[in-house]
Amino acid sequence: MDFLVFSGNSNRTLAQGVVAKLGMRLGDATVNKFSDGEIFVRINESVRGRDVFVIQSTNAPAETHLMELMIMVDALKRASAKTVTAVIPYFGYARQDRTVEPRVPITAKLVANLLTKSGIDRVVTMDLHAGQIQGFFDIPVDNLYSIPVLATYFKNKGLTGEDTVIVSPDAGGVIRARGFAKALDASLAIIDKRRSGPNIAKAMNVIGEVKDKNVVIIDDMIDTAGTLTEAAIAVMERGAKSVVAGASHGILSGPAIERILKSVLEEVVITDTIEASKEKHSFSKLKILPTADLFAEAVLRIHKKESISSLFVNI
Repeated sequence: MDFLVFSGNSNRTLAQGVVAKLGMRLGDATVNKFSDGEIFVRINESVRGRDVFVIQSTNAPAETHLMELMIMVDALKRASAKTVTAVIPYFGYARQDRTVEPRVPITAKLVANLLTKSGIDRVVTMDLHAGQIQGFFDIPVDNLYSIPVLATYFKNKGLTGEDTVIVSPDAGGVIRARGFAKALDASLAIIDKRRSGPNIAKAMNVIGEVKDKNVVIIDDMIDTAGTLTEAAIAVMERGAKSVVAGASHGILSGPAIERILKSVLEEVVITDTIEASKEKHSFSKLKILPTADLFAEAVLRIHKKESISSLFVNI
């Protein structure tokens, strides 16, 4: 291959999977810290005149992973890389995409500005929390979808057709849930959610028919799992036959695992955009699906200047 793929420290497992699918090796770079905590980066091979891709999610610790990415990009541009594409499977700070109260920042826009200023030529990400974040960048942004990965899994489990209903846990996720419903030939329902504070939600009502149906709750991310477990209770109280959940990004912070284990959910399916800890891998209700094929294909198409959107023509 006449391009290079590098990785920071946030998700080296996914990066290794991507280069394996491409039939190449991961670029040689040193990314560590000085004794005082400052990040140090050294690119250990020539990148002059070449297209370069850097795979780095900006999950917790978001500040560290974001700085690693920007410093790597700066190093690559100073080493005369032709282009640098940031592959950010999980884009952190995406929930801070607007001002919901006085005197708060739009941090997603700030992060977009920082990344652009660092020298990135293009961004590839997956299932942005808010689609308008693409417009925060003054460079091209390819927002991939996890639907092909998650929908295939649920189809193989028999969760398709008239006995299945896809549920969005809030109004903001309806477009995403509609895409899943189309892919699974299923019906659609919505949870009317009222939020009283950060990471605090209460499911109030179910709009749509879930009685005697197999329910699949679909969201872009699962953080503390408060919204998810409340939604699961809501649909079961209204007569659902079973309930599982799917999401692109498994943040699973704080009480998330304990909440899910105690919940009525039979299974929670996520992708590997955020590297899973040993605790998550041993979590009995959790299924983690690989996305290396999808990201590898996106990298190859970008390098060849081919269409990305054609990967999702049926969504």
